[in-house]
Amino acid sequence: MTDATVVLIADDHPMVRRALAETLAEVMPVPVRVIEVGSFAEIAPVLERQAVDLMLLDLSMPGMNGYGGLASLRASFPTVPVVMVSANEDPGVIRQAMEFGASGYLPKSTPLAGIGEAIETVLGGGLWFPDALDAPPSPGELSRRVAEFTPQQLRVVLLLAEGKLSKQIAFEMSITEATVKAHLSHVFRKLGVQSRTQAVIAIRQLGLFGPLPD
Repeated sequence: MTDATVVLIADDHPMVRRALAETLAEVMPVPVRVIEVGSFAEIAPVLERQAVDLMLLDLSMPGMNGYGGLASLRASFPTVPVVMVSANEDPGVIRQAMEFGASGYLPKSTPLAGIGEAIETVLGGGLWFPDALDAPPSPGELSRRVAEFTPQQLRVVLLLAEGKLSKQIAFEMSITEATVKAHLSHVFRKLGVQSRTQAVIAIRQLGLFGPLPD
C-alpha cells in the first residue's frame, strides 16, 4: 500500500481548512493525510512529533508576526517545505515570502489545476510561485550565487545536473530524501529559479562539472 503524503494545513478559519483539505484530496495523485491546526502556536508541537511532507500556511494567521513566523519555522524545521496561502496577490508580498524561505505561494484565486501543479512541484523539491518575480540572473550573478553554496548543496546540484532523481541523490549522499528536497529548495532560491530543469540549465551555462566535493 502506498504511504500517504502528510500535509499540515495551518489556518485560523475552519472553512478554509476544510476547503483546502477537500482540494488536496482531489488534486493529489497519491493518498493524502491532512493534519489541521487553527493557530500558529499549534504548528511547532505538531512538527516536533510528526513527520510532515508539506505545510500550507495562512500568511495572515494570528501569531505570524508578519514574515517572522515563516522565518522562525524555516529555521526550526528546515526540511519541511512551506507553501503560503493568501488572498493577497501583490508581487512584493509574494517576493517577500520567497525571500523568507517559502517554497511556494498560492493565491486563494488559484485554479484547481494550478494548485495541483504547485503541490506536485514543491513536493518534488522545487519552488512554485504564480509569476516570474525576477529577471533571469546574469552569468556573473549566477557565479556569485553558486559561490555561496555549501559543499552539500553543491554536491546535490552536480548530481542533479547528471540527471539523478532525489531518491538516487539521497542514496549517493547517505541522506534522506527530505534533506535532498531541503537542499534543492535552498539551491533554487539562490539560483533564482523555480524548477529542477531551470537549475540544470543554469549550471550547464556555467560549465559547472567536474569532480564532486568531498
